[in-house]
Amino acid sequence: MMSESLWAAETNPGLEEHAEPESVERAEPRDKDESQPEQHEEVAPPVALAVSEDDFSALEERVLRAVAMLKHERQARAAAEVRIAQAEEHATRAEEELGALQTQLNQQTPLVEQLQNEISSLRAERDTVRHRVERLLGQLDSLEI
Repeated sequence: MMSESLWAAETNPGLEEHAEPESVERAEPRDKDESQPEQHEEVAPPVALAVSEDDFSALEERVLRAVAMLKHERQARAAAEVRIAQAEEHATRAEEELGALQTQLNQQTPLVEQLQNEISSLRAERDTVRHRVERLLGQLDSLEI
């Protein structure tokens, strides 16, 4: 293995063949009377990035960690989407059950009202019977004296 490599040469082997010559073109100076500073046009040659083996290994490790994090986050997202789907399904079933219970309650409300009215009338009748029995017992007590 090489201790240093040229990044551009590794990624594109034909790059060196098409590289521009290392010449610098300069614009001709303008008149000295102008107040603008002198400008030079420079054509920079393509820079080959030298990367050491340690730097490349560190970069590779960072990329692998990023890939592992991305994989973990995708799995977490998929799990969250499954939980969301389950929660939505559960909510739908609960709404259906609630609708059925509401319908059943609406059907039984008149029966409940009828039973409450019957209980009220039976209590009134009981009170009437109680008063009659108390009156009869009072009459019996008065006869035995």
